[in-house]
Amino acid sequence: MPDGELMLLGTQRINDAGHLDIGGCDVVDLAAEFGTPLYVVDEAHLRECCRAYRDSFAARLPKVNICFAGKALITMAVCRLVAQEGLHLEVSSAGELHTALRAAFPPERIVLHGNFKLDEELAMALDSGLSRIVVDSLSELRRLDEMAQGRGANVAIYLRVVPGIKPQTHSYIQTGQVDTKFGLHISTGAAAEGVRLAQEMAGVTLRGLHCHIGSQMFELDSFARAVRIMVEFMAQMRDEFGVTLEELNLGGGLGIAYTPEDAPPAIAELAGVVAEALEQAVAEHDYPMPVLALEPGRSIVGTAGTTLYTVGPVKEIPGVRTYVAVDGGLSDNPRPALYDAQYTALVANRAGEPRTMPVRVAGRHCETDTLIEEVALAPVREGDILAVFSTGAYNYSMASNYNRFPRPAMVLVQDGQADLIVRRESLDDLVRQDIIPERLR
Repeated sequence: MPDGELMLLGTQRINDAGHLDIGGCDVVDLAAEFGTPLYVVDEAHLRECCRAYRDSFAARLPKVNICFAGKALITMAVCRLVAQEGLHLEVSSAGELHTALRAAFPPERIVLHGNFKLDEELAMALDSGLSRIVVDSLSELRRLDEMAQGRGANVAIYLRVVPGIKPQTHSYIQTGQVDTKFGLHISTGAAAEGVRLAQEMAGVTLRGLHCHIGSQMFELDSFARAVRIMVEFMAQMRDEFGVTLEELNLGGGLGIAYTPEDAPPAIAELAGVVAEALEQAVAEHDYPMPVLALEPGRSIVGTAGTTLYTVGPVKEIPGVRTYVAVDGGLSDNPRPALYDAQYTALVANRAGEPRTMPVRVAGRHCETDTLIEEVALAPVREGDILAVFSTGAYNYSMASNYNRFPRPAMVLVQDGQADLIVRRESLDDLVRQDIIPERLR
């Protein structure tokens, strides 16, 4: 948790040289060896978060599957680490699935999502023998049934259901309210129709229901409300169609600390709230306890990530503000532009010095490109190393080549060892897929 004004999480500390240290590695040395921008992943902290989910829920409920949401951060090394921790994995595209399979992630522990899965993605899932496919629409249900029957197969599915909950989070990451592109709505009867159709199909077996109400949530009552609504609907489906669904997937959504002011609930608190709501709901509806699944992403990997930048020009505008430019920005972290996301930072090579200089941290793209609206730093100079915290989720996974910037490298650190897990893109990588037609030659 935050250490006063500092945001030191996991294995982060200030070492004897006055530098930020992560996983026993001096980040100034990391920047010198691997270059910047650089994504740094704290392996011990990431594993700790995996275990917190696994152990907190196992202590409260008889059967729980924790599925890491790969969209938050997926590389082959991350897949391997998550598999070692005994978690399942949620993927949302052929690219994410391919990454998982190349990493030898057990396919029987992979769940496929997506509001518009292409035929080739469904075929890839069927051929790979995935654990579950989360069906998002009635048309997809029919396509999947036809494809499975064509292979002489039967695939286990969830139906994604919209419970009609609007949680307190940014509108762009609310996904469980009535006005959403995702899933089958309970209120319109589409969810019940999906259950009815699935019972008649030879190519699919409906194992349970799925919902996901939003992301970066601190308010736990929304999770409890989702449990109550979903169990009530499951009981209605039992009474109406005679089907007792054995699994309930609540998605993810627990928030993390991006700034010292953030105070997210602990994973154990979430487990307590969800377990209590589930126990009460099944008792109220005389429903057998389902296997519970969750799909945390940000709350497993978010605070395990730190991004290192090299400071460029420092421009003071008297009476206005001071701008600190860094050698990355929008292309390696689009969240401030997309969601007005807030971050905090530290001058990593002078981490112990008083932070007396309020600045705005700007990227170097041809946009306004603000990374941090305002943060107090130690008096910052060109050439310093700036560490931005809590960048493990939705930074690398949403990175782009805007302005033809190569995407950064990523290292995994633990016990003083730093291992490269994503190579930095080269300039040649940027033109690898480009083609000049003959008529322009």
